[in-house]
Amino acid sequence: MELTLPQIWLIVGLVMLVAELASVLLVFVFFAIGALLTSLLAALGLLPSFESQILAFSAISLVSLIALRKHARSLMEKKEAPGYREFVGETALVIKDIPNNGEGKIYYRGAEWKAVSVHHTPIIAGSKVVITRTDGIVLIVEES
Repeated sequence: MELTLPQIWLIVGLVMLVAELASVLLVFVFFAIGALLTSLLAALGLLPSFESQILAFSAISLVSLIALRKHARSLMEKKEAPGYREFVGETALVIKDIPNNGEGKIYYRGAEWKAVSVHHTPIIAGSKVVITRTDGIVLIVEES
């Protein structure tokens, strides 16, 4: 069984999609778009020669890269996990002094957490604080 050029472009496009799934580069998807559209255009008879298919593949891949990469990147950017929002507004107990420009420790939900003062003011151990936001595993607090 001999493969036609549209079938080869289809296979190349599918391989590029699989490569994109295996990587986090967000590059292969644009080559996949180029290969799949080239396959379609070649199957419709709009790109009869191999040279025209190579040019179409290159142009479509480049145009899709320029037009869609910024939008695709914004969709892929890591958003703050919604689970951390549940801490906001909760009260905790300072167990190690929080210096004005450093980290201390608070006791919250049965565990010790690193904490930083939201206003960069010192908070002494034994004080109650309110969690205003999170920064990774560090809780940003203010004295209540």
